Formats: sequence, structure tokens, C-alpha cells
Amino acid sequence: MRAPVTREAIVAAALELLTEDGLEGVSFRRIAGRLGVSAPTLYWHVDSKRQLMDLMADELLHRTGPAYAGPAPGQPWWEWLRADAQRMFSALVATRDAPRVLAGNRPSPEGFAGIERVLGVLVEAGMTPGQAQQTLFAIGAYVIGSATEWQAEEDRQRTQPLPDPDDAAANALRAEVLADQPLLSAAIRELLHRPHQAAFEYGLDLLVDGLRARHAGPPPS
Repeated sequence: MRAPVTREAIVAAALELLTEDGLEGVSFRRIAGRLGVSAPTLYWHVDSKRQLMDLMADELLHRTGPAYAGPAPGQPWWEWLRADAQRMFSALVATRDAPRVLAGNRPSPEGFAGIERVLGVLVEAGMTPGQAQQTLFAIGAYVIGSATEWQAEEDRQRTQPLPDPDDAAANALRAEVLADQPLLSAAIRELLHRPHQAAFEYGLDLLVDGLRARHAGPPPS
């Protein structure tokens, strides 16, 4: 006997298709086929592709860990923001096209209480409610954009891998080609020796340290 179709089952099937074939592979027809029902049946539970993507985004965030949990006891708010962003980034890059699902999503009413809780943490830190919301928007947009760029670079490296930083011949050729751009040559040489995630961490530090300087003052010397 086939299990009844539920919103949760639809979202689970959609995420399976996302992992297998990317966002282009997610359609109501394919979800219905996976669940063994006709496509119109799904519209009793999800009324549009946009709503489906919002629900998928909610589930992806849920899978990264406790959503909107706020800081651990004794954890400074800026450390919580950084750790939460790192956790979200790692989860997004691990699932094909997950950043595209989250881009432009709107939280469901089930998430409102959690959002209220984390806004309270930032308001207590000295932000206005609007500044607190903009802080979450800014960090979320940075994480999604960085994860999108990461996945695009991963796809490109399958056919155009970056050179080995210790390849003497490649380094000599680059130095020759960029002889009139010594700063660019030095920057490339420096970045090739850093892990790929270093660019994300650098930008995240700029965001979080800037927020801390604005709302908590400079760290003690």
C-alpha cells in the first residue's frame, strides 16, 4: 500500500532530485513520478515551484543544524554569527545547487519564532530591530553568494584545474606573462598556496569584525 502524499514527502523527493540532477532536474512531474502519483496531486500540498523552493530551503537550513538556535551559553554574539555562517557555508557547498535554492527564499511561518529569538540576541547587543534583520540578510547573502561561486569554481576545475603552486614551469611562465603586472603575479602566487575556503573566511572576518567594531567596540588589547 502506497504511503499518503504529504508536504514533507514532496520536499524530500525534491531534495533527492536536487542532489542527483541539480535544480534543473526538480520538477513537479518528476517528483510525482518518484512518489507514484499524478502531478496535479502535488498541488493540494504545494501550490507553486516558488513555494516548493522555499520549503526546500527551509529543509536545507534545518539539515545544517538547529535553525535560529542563537549563541550557546556564554558564547559572544559575534562568534555565534561567524560559526553559524561557517556551518551554513559548509552545508551549502556539499549539496548540488543548494545555494541557488536558498537565493531569494522567504522563511515559512514555522521559522518566525526562531527569527524573533535571534533578532533578540542582536538587539540586546545594541542593534535596532532593522539593523539586526539587515545583519542576518547581509551575512546570509554573503554565504549564499560565496557558496554559489565555490560550486561554479568546482565545476570549472573539472576541466580547467588551477596550477600546482609548486610547479616551477607554470610559475616561470606566469611570471613571464605578468612581467608588467608584478602585484597581480604576487597575489596569484600567494593565493595559490592558500586553501580554497580562505577567500570565504577572509570576507566573513571582514563582515563579522566590522559588525563587532560598530556594535561592541574594539576588542580589549
